[in-house]
Amino acid sequence: MWRGKAIDRRGFLKAAGISFTASLSPRSLMALERADAVYAAGFRESDGSFGIATISERGEIIDRASLPARAHGLAHSSATGRTVAFARRPGTFAMVFDLSRQTEPVVITSPEGRHFYGHGHFSPNGALLYASENDFDGNRGMIGVYDARDKFRRIGEFDAHGIGTHDMTVSDDGTLLVIANGGIETHPDFGRTKLNLDHMEPSLVLLDAGTGALVQRHGLPPALRQLSTRHLDIGADGRIWFACQWEGPRNALPPLAGWFSEGEDLSFVSLPEETTIRLGNYVGAIAVNRREGIVGMTSPVIGAAVTLDAGTGAVLKEELVRDAAGVAPAASGIAVSSYDGQFNETRSKVAWDQHIVRLA
Repeated sequence: MWRGKAIDRRGFLKAAGISFTASLSPRSLMALERADAVYAAGFRESDGSFGIATISERGEIIDRASLPARAHGLAHSSATGRTVAFARRPGTFAMVFDLSRQTEPVVITSPEGRHFYGHGHFSPNGALLYASENDFDGNRGMIGVYDARDKFRRIGEFDAHGIGTHDMTVSDDGTLLVIANGGIETHPDFGRTKLNLDHMEPSLVLLDAGTGALVQRHGLPPALRQLSTRHLDIGADGRIWFACQWEGPRNALPPLAGWFSEGEDLSFVSLPEETTIRLGNYVGAIAVNRREGIVGMTSPVIGAAVTLDAGTGAVLKEELVRDAAGVAPAASGIAVSSYDGQFNETRSKVAWDQHIVRLA
């Protein structure tokens, strides 16, 4: 749980170290010193190159590094200060950055017959990195397990018990892996084409983080088989929030978010019709602000950022945000980025990618 902006900033500075701050320009250092919170996000430059940036809550770019190709999701370990940018599907790289700059970036390459699905998460102690992957010839989702203490050597994999495995996270105590299987079949031979929209198999899965054993699996009802379960976050009470993208008829108004806990069935949020329309049947990112008990969701379709009450699912706030992309907890409320360069109150000459992560 976030404990206030001063501790958040000090924690980041402690993790980054003197060498990081000494390398910053006066402008970047000033942005960092007045930052309430610090984030990381992938971006595309105007010349078409890609990178990852450290950003203040105001949206000022503090630091940046190059990436070999477009990134998608990110993972951050508060225990080690490492941040990972995962390639966009069907990319085969993930790049690990050390905030202290005491070690060079590490490039992880997916094994033969696999590609990354754009997401992953560290174990609470930072010792392991879990990554969502696609066994594309076997048409099954997998979770790759990497040893962060040994140059991110791949030490195993778990069956995700679904296809189109996308976002995944880890419970606070490190015992459970939480997986969103989007249910969409893809193969790199066909690029990003969705191959099974008429017979999708979305599901939400819990695995034992130590053994990979299946703990719980929720398939969606037949009426919602075209509702791709895509993104996840966990609240302070252990409630797992999930966000969805509809692949069915455009005039339908399916539920786009919900929650569940271990041992419980799925519960869908009953959004007002106008909110569902504003989201364009597509939630691109979701994040929980634990301190304030709220949930943020974004959609680039029409351009919307929606805030829910984490206890009831009631809509608290709706904002028009053109090309809305990433969302993450802020010192107060929700931080939102956009594909056209907006990050909270600042517009930069980059295109922010779909996800942002708060560094703490």
